[in-house]
Amino acid sequence: MGDHNNVNNLPPGFRFYPSDEELVVHFLHRKVALLPCHPDVIPDLDLYPYDPWDLHGKALVEGNQWYFYSRRTQNRITCNGYWKPMGIEESVNESTNNKKVGMKKYFVFHVGEAPVGIKTNWIMQEYSLCLSDSASSTRSSKRKGHPKTDFSKWVICRVFERDSDEDDNDNDGNGSELSCLDEVFLSLDDLDEISLPNN
Repeated sequence: MGDHNNVNNLPPGFRFYPSDEELVVHFLHRKVALLPCHPDVIPDLDLYPYDPWDLHGKALVEGNQWYFYSRRTQNRITCNGYWKPMGIEESVNESTNNKKVGMKKYFVFHVGEAPVGIKTNWIMQEYSLCLSDSASSTRSSKRKGHPKTDFSKWVICRVFERDSDEDDNDNDGNGSELSCLDEVFLSLDDLDEISLPNN
C-alpha cells in the first residue's frame, strides 16, 4: 500500500476503499478540526510539484488509487503539466440525514503548458468541506491554542488513471470501479465540444 510509515502498523488484510462521505466526515473533517484520525494512514503532500505518475511512494495507494491531504490552491501546475478543472462539482451528503458536508471537484491532467496541453487519462477528485464547517473548525482550533495554521484550507485528493478501454463491467476488485455519477461526469469533461439541439 505505499510507503507511508503508519500503513505498516495496520492489520493484515486492511483495504482502504472509503466512500465520498467517509473521506469528508471521517478523514478531512477530523484533519481540519485537529482531531486524531485512526487509522492515520493518509499523508500530507504538496501535490503540485509532482506529476500523477510520481505519486507512488508519496501518497497512500490502494489498488490504482492514490490518496493524500493537500493545501487548497489555485496553482495546479506540475513539472510536466497541469490539472485542468472539468467544471464539475458534486455535493457530498451524509447518508443518514442527507446533510451536505462537503464538495467534490473533478480535474483531468494535461501534459504540456496551459491551455494547450494534451489531455491524459489521469483524473483527480478533490474533496473539500463546506465553508460553514471549515470556518467553525478554524474558530474552535484558535480557541484550543492553534492560531498559526489555517486548517480550513485543507483538501483530500483521490487520484487515479482511467483505463482508456475500461470495460463498464470490470469487477476485478482493483479499486477502479466508479459510481454512475462519476462515469457521467467524466464523460462530460469536454463540455465545449457538445452541441445541443436548438428547440
